[in-house]
Amino acid sequence: MTALKTLLTASCLLILSGLQAQTRTLYNYQELSHVYYEKQKDSLKRAWTCPVLYKDKATQKKYKEFWDDRTTFITEAISHDSYVHEKDIVSYIENIIDQLVQGNKQLLPARPFLLIDRSPSVNAYSIGENIIAVNVGLISFVQTREELALIIAHEMSHNILQHTDNAMKQKAEWLTSEEYKRSLDAVLDSKYERLSRLKKVLEGYSFNRSRHQRYHESEADSLAIVLLKKSNIPFNATYFLRLDSSDIQYQQPLKRPLKNYLVAYQLPFEDAWTKKRSKGLSTRAYNFNSTGTIDDSLKTHPDCVDRYTRTASRSTPNAKYTPIPAAIKDKATKMLIWNMYYNRSLTPCLYRILQEKDKGNTDEWYDFMVNNIFSALYYADRSLHRFNAIGVTPKEYISPNYFELQTLFEQIPRENLEQVCKTFQNEGFWKDMTPAEKGLKNLLYTLALDPDDSDKNKAKAAKEFKANNTASMYCEFADDIEKK
Repeated sequence: MTALKTLLTASCLLILSGLQAQTRTLYNYQELSHVYYEKQKDSLKRAWTCPVLYKDKATQKKYKEFWDDRTTFITEAISHDSYVHEKDIVSYIENIIDQLVQGNKQLLPARPFLLIDRSPSVNAYSIGENIIAVNVGLISFVQTREELALIIAHEMSHNILQHTDNAMKQKAEWLTSEEYKRSLDAVLDSKYERLSRLKKVLEGYSFNRSRHQRYHESEADSLAIVLLKKSNIPFNATYFLRLDSSDIQYQQPLKRPLKNYLVAYQLPFEDAWTKKRSKGLSTRAYNFNSTGTIDDSLKTHPDCVDRYTRTASRSTPNAKYTPIPAAIKDKATKMLIWNMYYNRSLTPCLYRILQEKDKGNTDEWYDFMVNNIFSALYYADRSLHRFNAIGVTPKEYISPNYFELQTLFEQIPRENLEQVCKTFQNEGFWKDMTPAEKGLKNLLYTLALDPDDSDKNKAKAAKEFKANNTASMYCEFADDIEKK
């Protein structure tokens, strides 16, 4: 009886784990912005009517140009799926926003409209008109709820202070001013040094603009701290120092040699593939600046040091901080990796996956994505677009490990690349993949390995995938294949 009970328990666990694998998803195709925000996009177009602020027709016309450009930027970004409404991430961030709104009702009479930008960049931005956007790259990067709240409060402050709107006004006023016209006329009337004179005109405007921007950032920082304190959210000035290390993701070395990650999949590997074979100045040995042993807080630029110094005294003493939930971080990281893959940035995509493995992440979804990357590389090679798919980055911005991976993608022979794709077809992780992921495997087989390399065959496979996986986020990949 005990043995039977144990067997039944084990069976139930297997069934439950199978169900969990089958239902795992990041977001649905219908949550991409071109579908989810279609109605909001049309409403936004109607609501964003440019106000008449200037009697001077030229200034008002120029101001309307900038206003319409902003409207076009946001509506086209929605149409091109730059945003996604992933319900768990949206709910988590809106919870922070609601706390800020509740504590600052006079400054924030209405909750800002939130957009989740699919970019891997560690960033957030205000658009004006009470709209803010938060990148998935930022959500993946931040460590605590309070750190994320500071950045959100900063962007909300830009909207409260109308920095975007004021910048458009100042630009319109300057470009239609008599001073600007006289400066340009002087350039056109001069016989000599036209370029130097034009540079002076532009430098004067650029300097004035940068000065205002620096002031705006400082102003937004100060107001953000006020918003946090009134909402009982702790502030820590060291967040400014940590944000400074956000742009060195690909300068971080891997914990193991590149070879170790690939041979773990029984993939072919030769050291020669990671070394440039061509000759010339551009391929000489390069002295990489290692950043692996430098603590995050020391990787600072003057701007971040200034922001820290200016606000350090306002940090909340003895504060307790709340880690970002693991499920939110996991979704954001996977979303940014998928988006890099979808945009054919294959080297940074795989490097991010290897960095996840360095953290001890054993989620088989990342193995699934490694298969997708090599299949896409071989597909690009068959289409004579391998170089474009690699996404080559200058040595100044990457680690030696990243350069090795980039070089391997460039130089691995086609027959070995084909062998890699075939090896992945029989990997053990496939048994735990969802139907949509197995369907994408079949689609990628058609693209990369099917002897029938015709566009008709590829479009047919893409159409079949979409018919069988209507809610899958991978449908956007199939969309592109079907349309080619």
